[in-house]
Amino acid sequence: MRSSSKRPHDRMKDGFFYRRLVRPLLDLLRQGVTPEKIALSVALGAALGVFPALGWTTVLCAIAALVLRLNLPAIQIVNYVMYPVQLALLLPFFRFGEKLFGAKHMPLSVSQISQLIHNGVWNAIRFLWTTTWHAIVVWAILAPVFVAIIYASLTPLLRRALNRQIQTLPEAA
Repeated sequence: MRSSSKRPHDRMKDGFFYRRLVRPLLDLLRQGVTPEKIALSVALGAALGVFPALGWTTVLCAIAALVLRLNLPAIQIVNYVMYPVQLALLLPFFRFGEKLFGAKHMPLSVSQISQLIHNGVWNAIRFLWTTTWHAIVVWAILAPVFVAIIYASLTPLLRRALNRQIQTLPEAA
C-alpha cells in the first residue's frame, strides 16, 4: 500500500473542486473583487446553473453578470460546476411542476430527454414545452430563497478569507 506524504489539507488543494472553484474565487479576492460581489456571483451562478431548461444557463448567467455588474468569470465558473446538479434536478423540477399545476405525469428519464434532444431539438422543445414551463415556475419560486441562503452563508466566509489574506501581506516599509 502506498502512503501519501501530503497532509489532508494539501491533498484537498489538489482536488477538482478546489482547483476549479475555490482557487479561482480566492484569486478574485486577491484581485480586489469584494466578498459581496463574489458571494452574489456564486449564489446566482448556482441558482441559474440549475435552471430547468437545458442550454440556457450560460446566457442567463452572462445577462445577470452584465446587468448586476458581477464578475463574469466567477458566475460562469459556478455555472460550469453546477451542470451535473442541473441534470440531477431536472426530473425533480419536472415532478414538482406536475404537482403544482395538477398536470398529467409524464414518465421521462434524463436519458430519454437526451435522446429527444438528439433526435431533434425543436421536436423536443415542442414535446417538453408545458413540462419545462411548469418546472421553470417551480425553479422561480425556489431560486430566490436558495440565492439568499447561499449569499448569506458565503459572504462572511469570503470576508474572513479576505481578512486572512490582508493579515498575511508583508508590511510596507
